[in-house]
Amino acid sequence: MTEAEQAAAEQRGTEPPPAEQATRHAQARKARAGALLEDYVELIDDLIAAEGEARAIDIARRLGVSHASAIKAIARLKREGLASAKPYRGVFLTESGRLLAERMRARHRLVVDLLCAVGVPREVAETDAEGIEHHVSDATLAAFRHFLRREG
Repeated sequence: MTEAEQAAAEQRGTEPPPAEQATRHAQARKARAGALLEDYVELIDDLIAAEGEARAIDIARRLGVSHASAIKAIARLKREGLASAKPYRGVFLTESGRLLAERMRARHRLVVDLLCAVGVPREVAETDAEGIEHHVSDATLAAFRHFLRREG
């Protein structure tokens, strides 16, 4: 066995078994798909609180996507029971949508607080939290809470 082959074999030894690795990748893909909807739900909730309604054009502008992309995402939110839309009135969250928005806002605050506690500047923490909040498990969030209580 060459040195390169031996190094590759040693590296493979630290990787999880293929089935476990596949499960991890599937979870990551699912989180990415859910992250988009979670961003939409959170923004719709913010717009309703600030403006009284959330119009597709405002959603698109705030997320930096095309109007067509926003319409497509809103249709998915409706199919998943998270939102409803009324002609000429905008988009509204269902009870499930409002609960999801509240959960996502709490996750966001927790991630920001943790990042700040380890020395990340608040502005950077706010930006980083936008991605991190969608990709951490409930167990990890519980560990974040525990760390903050202990350090706080």
